[in-house]
Amino acid sequence: MPRRVRRRIRGNFEKVCFKPCGIPNHSLDRVFLDEDELEAIRLMDYEGLYQEDVAKEMGVSRPTISRILKNARAKIADAILNGKSIEIKRFKN
Repeated sequence: MPRRVRRRIRGNFEKVCFKPCGIPNHSLDRVFLDEDELEAIRLMDYEGLYQEDVAKEMGVSRPTISRILKNARAKIADAILNGKSIEIKRFKN
């Protein structure tokens, strides 16, 4: 069973949801992004950090960041290409 490493997440992702325009949310399929996936996207794609720096910032290994980014980008692409809403799934503390 994989162990769950506590990751450092600095972004404030309270009540974040994105959806296609003009379609009620209740009629859309949803894609759920974990907080760590959104944080990795924020650091890598928005802040412009390298994977090694993102890994240090989040307190995980570089291969873990690579896997997190791959999963996050696949979910985002699925939502954009298939007209799904994106919701942030918060970890329980």
